Amino acid sequence: MSYAFPPGGLPSQNEHPESTAVFTESYAVIPASVQRDIVTSFLPGWDGTRAWILARPMSGFAETFAQYAIELTPEGGSNDPEPDVDAQAVLFVAHGTAHLTLGADLHELRAGSFAYIPPGARWTLWNRSEAPCGVHWVRKKFVPGLGLSLPDAVVTHELDVPAAPMPDCGNLWATQRFLDPLDLRYDCHVNIVNFQPGGRIPFAETHVMEHGLYVLEGTAEYLLNRDWVSVGPGDFMWLRAFCPQACIATGDGPFRYLLYKDVNRHVPL
Repeated sequence: MSYAFPPGGLPSQNEHPESTAVFTESYAVIPASVQRDIVTSFLPGWDGTRAWILARPMSGFAETFAQYAIELTPEGGSNDPEPDVDAQAVLFVAHGTAHLTLGADLHELRAGSFAYIPPGARWTLWNRSEAPCGVHWVRKKFVPGLGLSLPDAVVTHELDVPAAPMPDCGNLWATQRFLDPLDLRYDCHVNIVNFQPGGRIPFAETHVMEHGLYVLEGTAEYLLNRDWVSVGPGDFMWLRAFCPQACIATGDGPFRYLLYKDVNRHVPL
């Protein structure tokens, strides 16, 4: 399996700095071409690790989540990765292998592995291999639901999660849901959305959920508010609530992206 991840490095002095990066009142596009070494962050409590912080809560924009791409060097990782006791986490491995301890359990994660970690859980993450490991990490402060218990941890692999076709689309559009969409204990979902060439979202979705979309493979024309933008592997899109969106998959292969959205809770008043 192959999944996109920030390329790092630095373009040569012969490159023109123009790019497709854009930040608007309703969406942002952070293309792979600008996810370079000099924009990484180093985090307290993490050894041998650098992070591309692609989204953070911002008043008036996308307010509910943060999204990182973290690169662990050999023997890099953390015994105390999450400083916020109310935060939950989703991990998705893009390349390499990592050891996740979750409570008393040890999980060996590989490219395509998914983990949901509930708030308050004790976990560690280390790269015990001889090659770098790239992990997409979504952080969100948990919002309790009236009468609901804390959600369960989940560790799985995308190959074990069947793609559910959307209605009336001829199997051109399907979603792999790592968490049960009817289990209201979860206040967010991170899924993989799949389009075959020519597949599309056939209307401009306009809804309350915020989104982070990291393109894992393939290309598409994506509608963001009033603008159609071309996106490809490693490009990240950040959408505030009610930003219209649609897409048309282009190219000869599948278009796939990792999708965050907040769900299953009343809006605060």
